[in-house]
Amino acid sequence: MLPAMAIKLKVDESIVLELIDHHHAETLCQLVKVNRQHLREWLPWVDHMRSVDDFRKYINGSKQRYVNHTEMGYVVMANGVMIGRLGLYNIDLHNKSASIGYWLSQQWLGKGIITRCCKAVIDEGFRHLHLNRIEIRAALENYKSQAIPERLGFKKEGIIRQGEFVNNQFVDLYVYSVLKEEWNHKTQH
Repeated sequence: MLPAMAIKLKVDESIVLELIDHHHAETLCQLVKVNRQHLREWLPWVDHMRSVDDFRKYINGSKQRYVNHTEMGYVVMANGVMIGRLGLYNIDLHNKSASIGYWLSQQWLGKGIITRCCKAVIDEGFRHLHLNRIEIRAALENYKSQAIPERLGFKKEGIIRQGEFVNNQFVDLYVYSVLKEEWNHKTQH
């Protein structure tokens, strides 16, 4: 059974993570539309998400994965304005592991928001879900995405060769991970 995690996670005074829900569909659609070129460079799903209905279907799936204890999908809110997405995905309670995925509107990049959001979700994952391992994957050429796990003290484990199909080509992915004992040790010092 998936322990209850917060419907809203307060990251700091201005940033809140809200569990994705039906009322987010239209705003999420608009946010992706405005950021389509920026997002499609590294995210394989962007070109397939064009209508509010596409986002409603995605949200239905996300909510079902939440019920099935395999996903905690959030929207990132800055002072009440949606600016991106972040979540714990591929939650495996038997093996006590999960992955973090994220994206942010281009105008909000470079402010440390995703790093702070990841920290909040990692704390929740280890504390409330009793996970032992959390990983982040980033394309070899996606230096901004790689900076997040590096900043958070994740270990670079290796490369998944041709691990994702993006823009009609396979890209290699770095795999980063942090273990609960490493995170607890790091946060206590």
